[in-house]
Amino acid sequence: MMENNYISMKNINKSFGKVVANKNINLAVRKGEIHALLGENGAGKSTLMSMLSGVYTPDSGSIFVKDKEVQFAAPKDAINAGIGMIYQHFKLIDVLTATENIILGQKNSLFLNQKALSEKIRKMSARFGLDIDPDKKVYDMSVGEKQTLEILKVLHRGAEILILDEPTAVLTPQETAKLFKIMNRMKEEGCAVVFITHKMNEVMEVADRITVLRKGETVETVDKGATNPKHLTELMMGCPVDLSIKRLETEKTKVAMEVKNLSAFDVEGVQVLKDINFGIYSGEILGVAGIAGSGQKELCEALAGLYPVKQGEIIFENENLVGKSPSEIIAKGISMSFIPEDRLGMGLVASMDIVDNIVLKLYQRQKGLFINRKPAEEKSLEIVKRLDIQTPGINHPVRMLSGGNIQKVLLGRELDLKPHVLITAYPVRGLDINSCHTIYDILNEEKQKGVAVLYIGEDLDVLLELCDRIMVICDGEVTGIVDARNATKEEIGLMMVGAVDSKQKQEVREDDNANNNSCH
Repeated sequence: MMENNYISMKNINKSFGKVVANKNINLAVRKGEIHALLGENGAGKSTLMSMLSGVYTPDSGSIFVKDKEVQFAAPKDAINAGIGMIYQHFKLIDVLTATENIILGQKNSLFLNQKALSEKIRKMSARFGLDIDPDKKVYDMSVGEKQTLEILKVLHRGAEILILDEPTAVLTPQETAKLFKIMNRMKEEGCAVVFITHKMNEVMEVADRITVLRKGETVETVDKGATNPKHLTELMMGCPVDLSIKRLETEKTKVAMEVKNLSAFDVEGVQVLKDINFGIYSGEILGVAGIAGSGQKELCEALAGLYPVKQGEIIFENENLVGKSPSEIIAKGISMSFIPEDRLGMGLVASMDIVDNIVLKLYQRQKGLFINRKPAEEKSLEIVKRLDIQTPGINHPVRMLSGGNIQKVLLGRELDLKPHVLITAYPVRGLDINSCHTIYDILNEEKQKGVAVLYIGEDLDVLLELCDRIMVICDGEVTGIVDARNATKEEIGLMMVGAVDSKQKQEVREDDNANNNSCH
């Protein structure tokens, strides 16, 4: 009986060559509910939703929308059936306004009354609690506004069933709260919302029911009131899991890197780093907290030789790295590994396989014109085994892997350089719990070897449990460096929004300088 079900997916199967992505999956989503889809990276969540949104066609099985069996040959068929999907990577044209993006690709869009359309968009925005200016250009929007626009775009096309794929991956806590408000408003309006996520706290906050997938199969569908994060994790993993994060105690006597009065400006002359001062010890994990866009990315890139520095010093092994290119840094034997936010844009070449991506890093060390692929093949096999990367083989294109496995390839390649300083920007973003804990364990291993780890993260609970100290950045400025053992989320939250007076900032800076100087 499919009573009240907006969507029913029955015995869905989908394979890509020898890889079975979905096997006899069953999913039912009711009218007026938020339904979370949980599973490890590669469990088949995105593939299943891609079939519901018309991107893929099932090999076998049936899809019902409002009790009527449907067959989608293309995304437009799913849109016509009232299903809209919001992807992690937004599909918007930067130079167009919100209104122009909404009507793009629709029939007779050239002849629409712009004034009437803007009014319709404003009414729809008010109905669903979507705060968007119809005349604002996309390039002027924050990440949260772009996501809101994507939601408005599918609602305007008549969607009553909304699929959100990892929607909070790049949002600030404030933007996440706003998104949950929108989702709850949609639920009140009778829409069905399917929510793919890895974050247990979000599932427990916003979902009504949760379906867990494991290795391409449905494990169970549970009501939120009848479960908890530990139970859900056990369903995902198939075995009991320890969710605690260990903070290893190590001796911290040597400053591995010291940053003094670091300042940088963007291409438009806006100061993005303002007189940054800190030191990081060998055998320490120094966390960096801050609202998205506070200067974390620019700091990472400046330390790795990728961003121009206006003034200041980056002292590493008694040498100032400012002004040196990444290749010069490598040529001097200074091993600094950098894991960027954008895994496929900056970190890896998507069309290449794992071996070729390892070769990219190894070739600088090889002499002569010809590259010996053998070491890269051996390293690839080693990395796949050590990090439990789910792949048909080391010659499989990186873009065909799930997000978590792409992240593991990148981390494995960087760690293979045996760094003295490891800079990691959001290394667990978009990863399932098991993959997150694998990476926490690896960072702790590096810390034990005496590596200095700079860990830029967005989950304050993780920063407090994993790191030794936490440096908070707000608007390109350090607003505090605290001991993670006795800091609170509230205290860090206040520093993240700059609610610290200049006297406190000065005390923090002086304390940190004293800590650094005591080690020389």
